[in-house]
Amino acid sequence: MNMKRTSVGVLVGLLLGVVWTSCRLFDNPELPQLILPIENWAYQLQDAEPDSIAGSGFDLIVMDYSRDGSDEMQYSPQEVQQMAQSGVMPVAYLSIGEAEDYRFYWDSTWYTQPPDWLGNVNPDWEGNFAVKYWDPEWQQIVFSYIDRIIDQGFVGLYLDKIDEYEYWSDSENGESLLLSEEEAAQRMIDFIIAISDYAREKVDGSFLIIPQNGDPILAYDDGTLLSKVSGWGAEDLFYNGTELWDSEEAQWISQYRLPHLEEVRAAGLPVLSVDYVDDGTGYSSQNKARIDQYRQLALSHGFIPYVALENRTLDILHVIPGVQP
Repeated sequence: MNMKRTSVGVLVGLLLGVVWTSCRLFDNPELPQLILPIENWAYQLQDAEPDSIAGSGFDLIVMDYSRDGSDEMQYSPQEVQQMAQSGVMPVAYLSIGEAEDYRFYWDSTWYTQPPDWLGNVNPDWEGNFAVKYWDPEWQQIVFSYIDRIIDQGFVGLYLDKIDEYEYWSDSENGESLLLSEEEAAQRMIDFIIAISDYAREKVDGSFLIIPQNGDPILAYDDGTLLSKVSGWGAEDLFYNGTELWDSEEAQWISQYRLPHLEEVRAAGLPVLSVDYVDDGTGYSSQNKARIDQYRQLALSHGFIPYVALENRTLDILHVIPGVQP
C-alpha cells in the first residue's frame, strides 16, 4: 500500500475545479472522473487522527476507514465531516485485489476452508490473500465495504492492488488458474469501472476514484477506464527505499510505468506519487538531499509528491516544515 508546491502551479493550472457542497464533491457532467484541484496530499493508513489532519494544511488525505483496520475502530461520520469541512478531502483506502484477514468481512473458517475465489497468501504481507477479483461473491464484499465508506462521508476511494492482474497471469504464482495478461487486465478494468459506477450512483455521481499502482494496465484500456478515474497513485517510481533504482529497474519503469502515468497527466488528471525516501533522521544532510531529489524528479514529470518514511508503515502524518505540505 501508498510532496513544494509553487512548482506544481503549472499542474494546478491545468486542473479543473469541482464544486464543494454539503461536504460532497459534485460532478461536471462532461468530466465524470472528477478532476482534483489539489497541490499536495498525504498518505496515512494507521492511527490517523481527524484533528491533526484537519489542521495539517494538506489538500487530500488517503487514509483507512478505521484507526486500526477493524470495524470497531472505524471513524464516525462526524470525524470524517470534520476533515472535509476543514478543506481536506478524505479519501478511503480499499484493497480490491487482495483480502485482508483483519477486515470485517473475514471469516476465520477461510484459513482451512477457503472460498473458491480466495487464493494464496501474499508472502510479503502476512494476512493478505490473493482473490479472484472478478468473482461475484468477492465483488459483493467490496461493494458492501464501499457502502460503509460512503456512509462515513468519505469523498472517494483509493484502490490498491490493481496490479493483482499480473499475479493471475504469472505462471509462477502457484495457483491452479492462469489467465492471459490481457484477460486478467480486462477483468480488473471491468471491476474498477463497476466500482466507479456503483459508488457514483450511490452519491449522485460525486465520488473520487483513484487507483494505485498497476499503471501498465492502461496498455489494455480503450479509454473507458481513464475516463472513469480521478487520478492515479504510484509508489516507488524513482527510489527503492532510500536508494535510487538500479539501472535495469529504472529502465523498466521508464519503459512500462512512466509512459502510462504521463498518459494520465495528458488526460488532465493528477498523479499522486509516493516514495519511501525519508530515513527518519530529519530534513538535513544526506536525507535532505534525497528528499529534495525525489521531489524534484516527481515534479519534473508533473506528479504530486508525498515523502514517506522508509519503514513503509504509513502510521504518521508526515509533515516536513517548509516542504510538506
